[in-house]
Amino acid sequence: MSTYDFPEDLRAAQLALHQTRARYEEYATILPWSVEPLPGWEGDKHLHSDYRSGKPDSPGYTPEQTAEVARFQEELLRLSVEVSTHPYWQSLSSSDLVDARMTLKHAHKPDGEA
Repeated sequence: MSTYDFPEDLRAAQLALHQTRARYEEYATILPWSVEPLPGWEGDKHLHSDYRSGKPDSPGYTPEQTAEVARFQEELLRLSVEVSTHPYWQSLSSSDLVDARMTLKHAHKPDGEA
């Protein structure tokens, strides 16, 4: 990948996008499997193993969980728009644009770590 002189506000927005996405994904691990309350189910036994797929009953999201998911989604959208519409992209030729965007995604990592 080439090197680019990204503005600090663009680098900060990209890093915030990565961090927010990671926090959202971590938060999602504690959520019920369904937004709405739904009964669980158990699938048939797989042909060549004793594995049975299934889910327990889902109580659905609480109002607090629904609000937190909405907050994460709004923040992710805001940061995505901030990064993708930053004026810096206008300074690049169309042939460099994809490489620059891919480079920015890894700009927060230590050198040599892709």
